[in-house]
Amino acid sequence: MEIRIALPKGRLGEKAYDILKKNGYECLELEGKSRKLVFFNEEKNISYFMVKPSDVPTYVERGAADIGIVGKDTLLEEEADVYELLDLGFGKCKFAIAAPNGFVEDESKPLIVATKYVNVCKNYYDKKDRKIDIVKLNGSVELGPLVNLSDVILDIVETGSTLKENNLSVIEDVADISARLIANKSSFKFKRNKIENIVEAIKKEIGV
Repeated sequence: MEIRIALPKGRLGEKAYDILKKNGYECLELEGKSRKLVFFNEEKNISYFMVKPSDVPTYVERGAADIGIVGKDTLLEEEADVYELLDLGFGKCKFAIAAPNGFVEDESKPLIVATKYVNVCKNYYDKKDRKIDIVKLNGSVELGPLVNLSDVILDIVETGSTLKENNLSVIEDVADISARLIANKSSFKFKRNKIENIVEAIKKEIGV
């Protein structure tokens, strides 16, 4: 029974594949310079495909992939109906609210929030019962407060250096982010042994 694995393009996918390779789930076809989109290891009965990170949950939820590796940020934003099997412990950062240094919130009116992550933002402030006005941006959200487009921003923060350079600072942490292993719900039912073998192999590799 074949296991289909969706990997995100970029560093996250490379790191995840390296872990899988070390535990016997290598696919030499994937390592070469090929323009193919799907890569097979017939001996191990596995296939890989590399996709845009934000698409991983979609491939897994709809069953095109049995399992996938994806950042928690994407999981929270896409709200896919999948099983989250394992925190892989790498790709660590966080969602945070940032504002201009010295910002004082006026709670008598809606807070204007610039972000790429509309669902994360809405869910966070719904829990706080805070009225907001979301400004969806696809580029550098740090610019929002600097040109009075927004009061604050919700974004991914790693080192905080970009915030600092633009006289912004974190005022609230929203959620921790790291790479996660996810599974299609039906696949987990019918291919449980194979998927759990992969999970156990990864756990040994990352020391969980």
